Amino acid sequence: MAEVREDLEAFTAELFEAFTRNDQRRWGQVYVRGLLLDGGRKSVEPMAARLGEDGNRQALAHFVTSSPWDPAHVRARLAWRMQTELKPTALIIDDTGFLKDGDASACVSRQYTGTAGKVTNCQVGVSLHLATDRASTAIDWRLFLPKSWDPASGKAEPAKVARRERCQIPADLGHVEKWQLALDMVDETRSWGVHVPLVVADAGYGDAVAFRLGLGERALNYVVGISTTLSAQPGSAWPFTPPYSGTGRPPAARYPDPAKSVKALVTEAGRKAARPVSWREGSRPGKGRTGFKRMYSRFVALRIRPAGREIRDATDGVELRECWLLAEWPATEPEPVQFWLSDLPADTPLTTLVRLAKLRWRIEHDYREMKQALGLAHFEGRTFTGWHHHVTLVALAHAFCTLRRLARAPKGALLPHVWVR
Repeated sequence: MAEVREDLEAFTAELFEAFTRNDQRRWGQVYVRGLLLDGGRKSVEPMAARLGEDGNRQALAHFVTSSPWDPAHVRARLAWRMQTELKPTALIIDDTGFLKDGDASACVSRQYTGTAGKVTNCQVGVSLHLATDRASTAIDWRLFLPKSWDPASGKAEPAKVARRERCQIPADLGHVEKWQLALDMVDETRSWGVHVPLVVADAGYGDAVAFRLGLGERALNYVVGISTTLSAQPGSAWPFTPPYSGTGRPPAARYPDPAKSVKALVTEAGRKAARPVSWREGSRPGKGRTGFKRMYSRFVALRIRPAGREIRDATDGVELRECWLLAEWPATEPEPVQFWLSDLPADTPLTTLVRLAKLRWRIEHDYREMKQALGLAHFEGRTFTGWHHHVTLVALAHAFCTLRRLARAPKGALLPHVWVR
């Protein structure tokens, strides 16, 4: 830490410039330094013990839990800095779970999280990351509020509603679906002047028609995961109007055949439609440019027209909009294993579609590093405000590590999965 402390102080001074008080700047810098130091637990008390003369537990706890600073101001400055450094090609959106034993923390509930792979007692945070093939960093966060915490919901639980004020949950904040939180963050980052024309997300967001339509309304392209059951017409299908019999209401234009699942469309195209694609170097030793084996699989890309009532209701006329369906079909598997939908232009190369679809691995890397090394899930406070403060400061620590690696890495190389110590 001694060799990077001067750089860290300059970095945090830039990002904490909006703070109105010197003590906020000081304890912000100390908190971020505590996140970067060696040690297992990154909650306030163990960090204070490792920080030596700066280890004022009470001051650190006040700064992260109660001090009246707006994390959005810090995130905006972080976004400006990292947009300049990374020159991002995509925004990646996802969510991660924060497992909890008790029920006193803001927005904790029994809910599904991919972190545990099941329904469990946890908080869920939705995040937005700037990403390139080389690096990525989180710049915005939302804590998901389940219906059980929303007094206006039919599923509200009185005990949780009663804890809202104690948890500092804003009175006007109600339940909002995760995909809408994602769109809210997109809007917020655009209000900061951060414009990235492509969004990448998994099926938890891609299956939400309203999310995809929202991206379209914002003139943003997307490559999103989807479930196998999403229905669509083939790209070559065209609506027709049946002949009028002369009696009754004239028939409306329609597609000649019912829509099929995306899995059925790819299966009908068959293995012969799959093409081999290598998209990046992985972590296993190999003959790649950096000494690692390249990631490789087989993919089918089809032009389709997503269907369903929500799509039809949002479509002017009868003709459904054409999109890309991408499916991964490894040679060793009897059927496709993963599906994506994209509204990128029809002349987009297969290699580009695959590279962008697989770019989501970056957010998994970010979560793993922030949780394992930087204490993302170690916040022990119970307030809504404190949670947002903590995850913002962890994002700063992670961004600092990313900048250090970018400075050291050979040009064009993927950043290694290590962090500053």
